[in-house]
Amino acid sequence: MKTHNEKIPNPAEIEKEIGDFLSKKFGENVKVVSPLMVTDPDDLGAADKPARSRTKIQFDLKPEDLIAYLDRYIVRQDEAKAVLATKICTHFNRIARAQQEGDAARDMVGRIKNNVLLVGPTGVGKTYIVRLIAKRIGVPFVKGDATKFSETGYVGGDVEDLVRDLVREANDDIELAQHGIIYIDEIDKIAGSRNIIGADVSRSGVQRALLKPMEETEVDLKVPHDPIAMIQEIERYRKTGKQEKRSVNTGNILFIMSGAFNELGEIIRKRVARQGIGFGADLKTDRPADALLRQLKSEDLTAFGFESEFVGRLPVRTVLSTLDENDLYAILNNPSNPIVIGKKLDFAAYGIDIKFADDALRLLAREAHAENTGARGLVSAVERALLPFETRLPSTGIRKFPVTVDVIQNPRDTLERLGVEAGRREAEQNFERLREAEKDAIRAYIRDNRRILANRYNLTLTPSRLDILATSYVNQILDIGQVFEDVKSSYDEIKKIELDFFKAHDINIVLEEDAIDFVMELLVDKAVTLEAFARQLAVDFELGLKLVVEKTGKHRFFLNRQALREPEPFISGLIRNGMPSPTPSA
Repeated sequence: MKTHNEKIPNPAEIEKEIGDFLSKKFGENVKVVSPLMVTDPDDLGAADKPARSRTKIQFDLKPEDLIAYLDRYIVRQDEAKAVLATKICTHFNRIARAQQEGDAARDMVGRIKNNVLLVGPTGVGKTYIVRLIAKRIGVPFVKGDATKFSETGYVGGDVEDLVRDLVREANDDIELAQHGIIYIDEIDKIAGSRNIIGADVSRSGVQRALLKPMEETEVDLKVPHDPIAMIQEIERYRKTGKQEKRSVNTGNILFIMSGAFNELGEIIRKRVARQGIGFGADLKTDRPADALLRQLKSEDLTAFGFESEFVGRLPVRTVLSTLDENDLYAILNNPSNPIVIGKKLDFAAYGIDIKFADDALRLLAREAHAENTGARGLVSAVERALLPFETRLPSTGIRKFPVTVDVIQNPRDTLERLGVEAGRREAEQNFERLREAEKDAIRAYIRDNRRILANRYNLTLTPSRLDILATSYVNQILDIGQVFEDVKSSYDEIKKIELDFFKAHDINIVLEEDAIDFVMELLVDKAVTLEAFARQLAVDFELGLKLVVEKTGKHRFFLNRQALREPEPFISGLIRNGMPSPTPSA
């Protein structure tokens, strides 16, 4: 709020300040030339209009739906997935309901934000899980690093910059930005040091700077002392004759914090041991770290170095589990994992198709686990194993590269074998074997998740359709969700052909499910395009079906796989079965 002695600068004063700034920085060669100040509200361009569209949150996602989505990408972490999915769905469903009920519902008591604290070691998927959620629900999302806040010495600026970044992510739609997610990693690094006597001012200052945005405050979009922002303000004033304050209310912005909290387990252990002293006390010291962290209380976070007001604004807390070797293998074996898909894309950039043997994935998981950096170790292990081949193979004529245990353990020998014809033939045979194994694995994955996938993509999973999906996966570089979207899109486009045929020929055809599968098989194998199929359908059936209509009076025909493969016998059978029986002679 402005005090009585504060004065809003007029355009001339702003212009002078900018001119002085530019003169100091660039000398007298740079000057501000003032345009004619004419107020013309009609001249306000679309890019300059205030972005206060009343964006409605269309949100009806249920927690179990979001959990099912996360299960496709995240290994283990069942508790964290359930907590995040539940609280985030509740948060956005409450916003949607409040918007429907109007301002009275938004002003009522009980608007406590369920900001979330994620606790877990590095590489367990804290950032990945939050990114996936933001992508699924379609709200703007920004990520910040708490360590950068403590480096600046200006405890408020960076925190507010995250809110401004939300507006940019929302394409300048302030209302949409006010329903975004801000994720701050490394939050444990701004805890006050327990080795310092007295207050740790810099870190405590960052905590205090976060208090208001985490609850509710107004953040001005105009950055103080920013020449570009001042020039934009002058231009906006020139066009409208008004000084508009654009700000973001953080009341509905969800804050998610995360950190490794390496020393937190010991704090919890001491508290549990102290509270357990007495007859029958349990003083075990070999409690697993994950189990200890799940006993986390507010007093432990305060003892770790957080102020009680800061802890109070993080009411929802969940612990992510440490990943073991089997978990890392499951990540690599997941058909939607970005590590293997990313490496396939790397080699595909050179026209090389790459497939991984199952035992090679297990070996990579074992090597990654030895690094003790969680899932991050997988990237290092895969890069280390395949870098020699990524360097050498693009200069050869090799187009199929099977990654086996021998390839990982003996890269030099493998490259020598690939340099001779016999070695290349062996590699191609191994590649085809791995391709079929990958297809079998995808079929099994779809069968195991049949109900979830069928409901999500509204696609009936016939046995032949499972094979289509598996073939589509091994022929392309997509995650399993993208494969389902492609196949569903093809299904819908094929069904549209029925309507197009009716409009063009006044004949109602219905493609049965096995006929649609037949067409999709042709599309996946690139044997035909959808346009070519539609043209061939008219060639094969237009005249014959018109003859059937003339002879039998039928106007609706069901086409199955066999009919598409052999149209002439199909039409002959329709005519023969539809003709009236001859009248017997007297």
